[in-house]
Amino acid sequence: MDEFLWNNILAFELDSPMSEYGFSTRLAAENYWTKDFAAKAILEYKKFMYLAAISDFMVSPSEIIDIVWHQHLIFTQSYVDFCNLLGKQIQHIPSTHNKEEFKKFEQAKERAKRFYNFNFGEQPKTIWHYSTMYDSLNLAKAKFKLRTFLILGILTFLLLITPFYFLLKPFYSNISNPDFIIIYLAISITGFIILSLYNNDKLNRIISNVDASSFIFNLHPMELVYLQTQKLSNVIHGNLNHFIVNEKIRITVTQALQIDCVESIDSIEEFTTIETLKQYETVFYPVLLNELTNKPIFSNVANAINAFKKYFNKSAAFNKLFYINFSVTAFLLMLGLIRLLTGLMRDKPVTYIAVTVFIFAAIIVYFLWQLTNLVCTNTIPKFYKKQIIPAMNNANVWDWNYFVLGSAAITSSFLPLMNYTNKNSNYSGDSGSSCGSSCGSSCGSSCSSCGGCGGGD
Repeated sequence: MDEFLWNNILAFELDSPMSEYGFSTRLAAENYWTKDFAAKAILEYKKFMYLAAISDFMVSPSEIIDIVWHQHLIFTQSYVDFCNLLGKQIQHIPSTHNKEEFKKFEQAKERAKRFYNFNFGEQPKTIWHYSTMYDSLNLAKAKFKLRTFLILGILTFLLLITPFYFLLKPFYSNISNPDFIIIYLAISITGFIILSLYNNDKLNRIISNVDASSFIFNLHPMELVYLQTQKLSNVIHGNLNHFIVNEKIRITVTQALQIDCVESIDSIEEFTTIETLKQYETVFYPVLLNELTNKPIFSNVANAINAFKKYFNKSAAFNKLFYINFSVTAFLLMLGLIRLLTGLMRDKPVTYIAVTVFIFAAIIVYFLWQLTNLVCTNTIPKFYKKQIIPAMNNANVWDWNYFVLGSAAITSSFLPLMNYTNKNSNYSGDSGSSCGSSCGSSCGSSCSSCGGCGGGD
């Protein structure tokens, strides 16, 4: 292995010069990749380009590496500089999908694999063997959309009202209202408890079947914060607190924010925040939060996690779980609805049962909605807290403490600003705005068909 060349390739910064929408930020944004996955894809791209540079024959990338390659080609000057460093102009050769080329590119892939194994060891499956970031989840797609099932389920529910009415009417006629409500509540509560236990167990089983190298087990602490809370504002709170603690930003006597002392920029998040603050002499936190919510480095967090949730909810495994929950809760609702209809037909007082059925229907809607978020807000965060974090060497760094402890990890000087903003704003995955005043604060203003590469002088 040419250690000198490889070390130069490894040191080549694709994000130079740093910007709010630089190479890695744009790569992650356009493909809905997590921060770690984008970094790994870039690293494997560099390894591939090293192989292309030292090889006299064509080598072929994986589909994920090809996405990175296409992105780098857009950054023309960076790509020219990179090829100059390689000492070779690496040409991107697209595939035309004819049989002769297919065989040639298959050979190029095998050659790349042998060269890779010789120089770097075994190829990571997540980058070289899978076509997308989500393939490692091992989740087959459902045949029907949840929306389609819900429409069919509601229609079926309505059609079953009549037969259920005649089936249950003789039995309901012999039960008084207070007794029925007590029995109905007991059955319903028991049903929800059993469903909750079943859901947690089933989701844990689904996650346990995910490839151990999957992106879902390599999330950044701030991605986990959003995953658990579903609020992008909490991600920005965490970053701002970190900058305040490190004395890059300070809180003034009027509870505004301003740049303190920035000798070096350590991350794109810090760069973006400092550049935003440069627009103001001082700025109150609701205004800054509103602006940062729309910055790509922060919005990417929400977009990547939301894309995962959407992918997961389209899986056959989750859909089966949803079908079971819908069927059980619909049956429980049917029991109450038929009781209400029986009372109406017999001119009996139905106020209590009507209120009970209405509240129960609202609870079902909320319960099913919560189910679509449960893997994010409960299953994966618990998996990290119980299994991944205890085994980590860097689990005591502030970012991880913030994920585990939440606002308890926030510095006392920043906590009032954060709490005020949370009470007077509504920031989640989308941008928002808020006006108010407190403590002197105010509000103002990818080509999957690429075959490989060829070399040239």
